[in-house]
Amino acid sequence: MPDQILAQLDSDSDAALARLFALLRIESISTDPAYKSACKDAADWLVEDLNSIGFEASRRDTSGHPMVVAHFSSPGPHVLFYGHYDVQPVDPLALWDNPPFEPTLEETPKGTVIRARGASDDKGQLMTFIEACRAFKAVNGTLPCAITILLEGEEESGSPSLIPFLKENADELRADYALVCDTGMWDADTPAITTMLRGLVSEDFTIHAASRDLHSGMYGGPAINPNRVMAKLLAGLHDDEGRITLEGFYDGVEPGSNTIKAQWESLDFKVENFLGEVDLSHPSGERAFTALEQIWARPTCDINGVWGGYTGAGFKTVLPAEASAKVSFRLVGTQDHEAIQTTFRKYLEDGLPPDCTISYRAKDGAGATNMPIDAPYFTAARQALSDEWPNEAVFIGCGGSIPIVGHFQEYLGMNSMLIGFGLEDDQIHSPNEKYSLTSFQKGARSWVRVLHALT
Repeated sequence: MPDQILAQLDSDSDAALARLFALLRIESISTDPAYKSACKDAADWLVEDLNSIGFEASRRDTSGHPMVVAHFSSPGPHVLFYGHYDVQPVDPLALWDNPPFEPTLEETPKGTVIRARGASDDKGQLMTFIEACRAFKAVNGTLPCAITILLEGEEESGSPSLIPFLKENADELRADYALVCDTGMWDADTPAITTMLRGLVSEDFTIHAASRDLHSGMYGGPAINPNRVMAKLLAGLHDDEGRITLEGFYDGVEPGSNTIKAQWESLDFKVENFLGEVDLSHPSGERAFTALEQIWARPTCDINGVWGGYTGAGFKTVLPAEASAKVSFRLVGTQDHEAIQTTFRKYLEDGLPPDCTISYRAKDGAGATNMPIDAPYFTAARQALSDEWPNEAVFIGCGGSIPIVGHFQEYLGMNSMLIGFGLEDDQIHSPNEKYSLTSFQKGARSWVRVLHALT
């Protein structure tokens, strides 16, 4: 066991916190051009810090914000660690209790937290890994395996430079597998490895009818109303059991393993509490499945926006010339996102009455990601996390999509382990973002245990 390295981490905890605070003070907001130089400063800070512990690190400029790439050669497996140093805007500033780029420690009923923009998403998370590497170097003079670090500066702004960078530098970045820290724990005592990510198909479309809006008293009856057409089409996407009605939609949806189901059933998840937090009470997905299964392991179809006709104050009796909607599908298993988009468009077009046409604003899609949890490195990492935290680590799913994982599979040909230490109440993207001091300190200890176990 790496007891000496863990002891080194503990003895260096004040200095580690000071380093994190220095990074948090840099206003690396990627979405606002006014902070372009600050993003460069954050990249340079990380390059200098990584070089100081023996990595060969450099800033790689792109058409947007820089990437940071660092290498350390060592015998054993080769892992790629990914994180991002950019942060979300801080608006509305008036809702912050303290300036967002002046990090502070704050005592809360749940323990001490680090309060600052980027504390959890993702500066605090990425620094847990760097601090683990620092402790290895301080004790052993080397790292336990070959490590490449990739830190992005545009994750919060859609990663426009990422795919070109991966394509251009694939040979340099390719490793045995990736470690991604931009995720969280199940709860404050239960670490988790995210092994399932849903894919996504989204469609933004408009149904067109008359050449202009029409007076409903003059044209109501004989003239087709695209709002009525839209309502019928959208209502037909689900049956009374919550299932999606598109032909072939469930092709590629596979039943979950008994091992995973048993882990999920052991979690203290109460659907009435989950929905109650947003003033709801009744699950409305597929009735044959639990709420956790609906979130993590089942596909969905959601109507995200509908509009048409007059929506201002007062009343205007018109038949609109067009009606629009945004619909998205979350995918699981091996569902084919291109086939589902094709089927959905056919469903819409087959349901159009005479005098109606349809136009689309195309959106990119992606399939689901499923990790090989029976691989030895997943087993080793799960045990390593369990050794550090009060509760045994669990494999969990994620209802959303994390594009970098799919990009690593597509462009670098490798799987990822998603291990992070954020908590559900960290308020990422919101005012008063925080990161538990325990998450930061035990997160670094966890990475020491994981890296030791992987070798």
